[in-house]
Amino acid sequence: MIKYICLLVAILLCNCSKRTTDTEGVIRVSVLRGPSAIAFAHWMQHPPTLNGKKFVVKIIDTPVQMQANLIKEDVDIAVLPMANAANLHNKGIHYLLAGCPIWGTLYMVENKDIEPNDNSLYIFGVGANPDILTRYYLKQKGLSYSLNYSFSTAEEVMQALYIGKAQRAVLSEPFLSMALQRDSLLHIVADLNPLEDNISGFAQTAILFVPSLEDYRNSLDSLLDISCRFANEKPKEAIRILETKKVFPEKMLTAKCIERCKIKYVPISDSRKNVLRFLQLLYDYEPKAIGGKLPGKDFTSSFER
Repeated sequence: MIKYICLLVAILLCNCSKRTTDTEGVIRVSVLRGPSAIAFAHWMQHPPTLNGKKFVVKIIDTPVQMQANLIKEDVDIAVLPMANAANLHNKGIHYLLAGCPIWGTLYMVENKDIEPNDNSLYIFGVGANPDILTRYYLKQKGLSYSLNYSFSTAEEVMQALYIGKAQRAVLSEPFLSMALQRDSLLHIVADLNPLEDNISGFAQTAILFVPSLEDYRNSLDSLLDISCRFANEKPKEAIRILETKKVFPEKMLTAKCIERCKIKYVPISDSRKNVLRFLQLLYDYEPKAIGGKLPGKDFTSSFER
């Protein structure tokens, strides 16, 4: 038994040592597959360095996986939904908020041959951003639809549009562009991302970073701005990178798709009011989405320290 325990301790120490060696000299960046990944195509092809450490970008498939990585402190910079970031903060996972890179990807589409008496609107993501922002938009515009939650993902909604099970729906990019390319009868009837304070959309996405990078915040802001501008200014090159890296299948993305993702890096020093407004909106409609309460002031004011 003693020999077994000693061997187990040795293995654990070896694994810990290997993990330290593997991450030494790099800054680990985790980005969700989707619009967020588009904003970081430049970093994937041309990894920047900060304080002598090279950025290594890893694509994560789900917010649940991302949250697990943050809780385990296996990531130095993370890009995830603002709601998830606020939820983690409320649970005591105190990464710092750098800013917002994505300002809205939701649109309402409709079949041009829709039946006049069809009042259904198909939505995905019950209790999450698509659901909340759709309900908010309809209330602001005084519109009344019969909301249908039969499908749980944007991809499922897209397929329903293809086969005629849905005639009107809310879609997010890049599934919106895929649907428009495949079915010429579909067209956009509403942009669910409003123009506020000269910023088009809501602060839906957060960039978090470990406190040890706080002294390099200005440099980090500059690098984030460069990457986001690259996606807008060179969409074809960004698409090539994302396809080569197998982040998206070929021909899934278009330049118009990238434009509709509203990619623009705005540091928290300039977007604090937008972030607070968005969090209040989430809380008003679905408190559970951000952990049942608004995060403390330190969530958005760390840049003042």
